[in-house]
Amino acid sequence: MYLMRKIKFSPLGKRSFILSFLLGTLLLVAFWLIRAEFFIELGFYYVLVTAVINMFILLHELIIYLTDVSDQKASGNSVLLLLVNIPITALYLYIMTQFTWIDEVLKI
Repeated sequence: MYLMRKIKFSPLGKRSFILSFLLGTLLLVAFWLIRAEFFIELGFYYVLVTAVINMFILLHELIIYLTDVSDQKASGNSVLLLLVNIPITALYLYIMTQFTWIDEVLKI
């Protein structure tokens, strides 16, 4: 977290990244602990809704970055921060599918 204090991010991009990451992680951990199919469906819809919302925020930050003539790079850094969510989401989806497949094989 020290690095996030030193590098400038826009408040919207930073909040969006942290909220998306924490809620996604919470859903994954809840699925692991409870193993309810409900969390698979909820996680799927969460990914869809979050992807759309983050895409709009990403476009907003990118437009600000490209049109801002000052030397501030907060929006550009936020664009990169939001792009980090893509591989994290892919990893979580991979883990969910593998975990579900293992449960089916072991009949847990």
